[in-house]
Amino acid sequence: MKTKLLAIVTLVAPLFFAIPTKAENPQHVERLLTTGQCYGCNLSGADLSEAHLIGADFREADLRGANLTGANLEGADFTGANLEGANFTDAFLTNASLNNADLDEVNFTSATIHDAQVEGASMNDLTITDADIFNTKIGVGGSYDEL
Repeated sequence: MKTKLLAIVTLVAPLFFAIPTKAENPQHVERLLTTGQCYGCNLSGADLSEAHLIGADFREADLRGANLTGANLEGADFTGANLEGANFTDAFLTNASLNNADLDEVNFTSATIHDAQVEGASMNDLTITDADIFNTKIGVGGSYDEL
């Protein structure tokens, strides 16, 4: 009995001490940074801080928990993207499309958001402290349809 218990503990213990891995797909990150095109990509948890991604295609991409701090995303298309928990602190989102995107728990602290489209977007628990929002229907708690 003790031998079986020791064998189980030996097999299971490494699972509790495993080193966490990044969720994003490195090939998708490279494609985005090289071409600006990443339709349907897995970029969850990716560090894209300070990146210049003007006009980038993020449609249907998974960007949950991604770090976009200080990124230039002018004209970027996030239509249908999952941005839950992403960090857009100090990001530049002028003329971006966030239509039908999941923006729940997104941090837009000090972000510049002008003329962005947010039709059908989910916007629960946004952080918009000191954000510069102009001609964009962003609010806290709810979705575009409720505003």
